[in-house]
Amino acid sequence: MTTTFRIKNMVCDRCKMIVSQSFEEIGASPIDVELGAVSVASDFPLDFEQVRHILESRGFELILDKNEILIEAVKSNLIDFVNPEKLRKEENVSAFLVEKLNREYSLLSKLFSKTEGVSIEKYVINLKTERTKELIQMNNLSFSEIAYTLGYKSSSHLARQFKAVTGLSMSEYKNSQNWARKPLDQIV
Repeated sequence: MTTTFRIKNMVCDRCKMIVSQSFEEIGASPIDVELGAVSVASDFPLDFEQVRHILESRGFELILDKNEILIEAVKSNLIDFVNPEKLRKEENVSAFLVEKLNREYSLLSKLFSKTEGVSIEKYVINLKTERTKELIQMNNLSFSEIAYTLGYKSSSHLARQFKAVTGLSMSEYKNSQNWARKPLDQIV
C-alpha cells in the first residue's frame, strides 16, 4: 500500500533525510521524498497518530487540511525555486508555480495572501533575502555573482531589495558580522 503524507517545515535535503529515516523507523519504506511530501510503501496501514508523533518529535508537522497542503506546496516549491544550488532560468514565479502545482496563479495568490498575510511576491523577496545572507556569510561569491545566482538581472536590484528588507546594505551586513538569519520554514 502506498500513501503520500504532506509535511510542514521541510526546507532542505537534510529535512528530507530525517523524514525518510523517521518513516523507516516505523516500518514504512519511503518511495519518493520531496520538500513538503513523502510517499511511502507499507505492508500495513500506518497509524496517523504514530506518524504525527514521530514527525513532531523531529520538528515537522503532518498536514491534513487541503488548503494548508496547497500553501505548504507553494512554500516548498518557492524554497526550491530560490535554492542557489539549483540555478533556475525561470524568472517568472507565477509561471513556475502554475507549472509545478497545476493550479491557476490567481487562486494560489489569493489563498496564500489570505492564509499567510503576505503576497507570494513578498514571500519570494524574503526568501531571496535569507539566501543572500547565507551566500554573503559563505564569502565565496561577489555581490554580482550572488545576484546572478538568485536570478536577478542586476546586482543593484538585489541591493535595493536587500536594504528594503533588512535596513542594511549588503556591505554593511557583511562587515557587521551580526549575521542574524531566519530559518526558511519561519519566513513569511
